[in-house]
Parts: sequence; structure tokens; C-alpha cells
Amino acid sequence: MHFISPELEDYIEQHSEKEPELLAALNKETYQKILLPRMLSGHFQGRVLSMLSKLIRPVNILEIGTYTGYSALCLCEGMQENGQLHTIDIKEELVDFQRKHFDKSLWGKQIVQHLGEAIDIIPTLDLKFDLVFIDADKENYLNYFELIIPKMNKGGIILSDNVLWSGKVLEPLNPKDISTKVLLEYNRLLKEDPRVETVLLPIRDGLTVSRVL
Repeated sequence: MHFISPELEDYIEQHSEKEPELLAALNKETYQKILLPRMLSGHFQGRVLSMLSKLIRPVNILEIGTYTGYSALCLCEGMQENGQLHTIDIKEELVDFQRKHFDKSLWGKQIVQHLGEAIDIIPTLDLKFDLVFIDADKENYLNYFELIIPKMNKGGIILSDNVLWSGKVLEPLNPKDISTKVLLEYNRLLKEDPRVETVLLPIRDGLTVSRVL
């Protein structure tokens, strides 16, 4: 769903930082070879993720939902030299595709791929995180949040993608639409939970920035 006109989106991209060559190549190959390429963060949102990471200067980053690795590489741009990014996805067929592009970057040895259900993997990570990006199955957003909170450093940032869900958050709820139901609960939780302070940004399909108190 376009919240602003394609012309304005183009203007925004033209007046934001240029997409790095490696990410432009990853973007192109994703559209050529991978199903559902619109899941890619893309130029503008990627530069937003990069800028936030550079402001936060995280040591440990967690990403839930790797897809083809575009957002992971954006988040790595602000990571400290001794840092690591742990990224989780369930699609085995994408692991080699991700790794190929990770290894072309400056951070290949600092990116740890996890294959499987995030619900099972997150509890096994014995780390404290400064930055988390949630961009996976919407039905589990509430579960991911509760698993992540104990593993966050104070002042850490949780980014949540697709929280406007193509505008469905404003439409009458279909009882069978579990994803929208969970996102409505999740957005309310982030607003009301005393453990975080939150701002919802109308970037692409909605990006929430939550700071852990």
C-alpha cells in the first residue's frame, strides 16, 4: 500500500543517501530470482535502518526474518567493530543466497545465520542485544517481543516492521484474519507497555521504534 504518491517516494529516494552498490546488486538479484521480492526492505527503508544503526552503534544485533539479507547488511553498517549480527529465518533455500551476499560485505564473519523457528532459537541466544529488528510472521510478534525484552540492554532499540499492515489496522477486523488481530494487539502493547517508549513511523508499511527503559 502506498501511503504517499510514487512521485514523492521517488523524490525521497533521490534526496536520501545513495543505495550502496552491493545492496543495489542484492536488490536486483532478489527481484530476478526470489519469490515475493516486495518483502525486501529496499533503498529508502534500508537507508533508514542504516541511519538508525549508526546512531545506536550496537554491539549485538538480532534480526528476526532474514529473507535475502538486505536489511541485515543495512543494520551492520552501524555495528561496532567487535559486534555480531544474529539473523533468523525458516527458509532453508535462502541460506546460501544470503551467505553469498554476506561474504561480499565487510561484515561476513560477523553475521551469524540461524535456520529454524525464531520462537525456539531466541531462548538459546546467550547475549544481550542493543538493536533488534522484527520482520517475520506477524502472528508471533507478541511472542517475539516477550522473548526479546529480557535480552535487551537498557536503552536498546526494538524495530518492528509492517505494523500498518497495508492499512488493515484501520479496517473492520475479519475474525479469521489472525495477522491483523495480532498486529492490533502488538501496536497497543508497544504504546502501553511501561518497559518501552515507542514512536510509530509511517515508513513504507509502518516501522515502529521502541526504546527499552
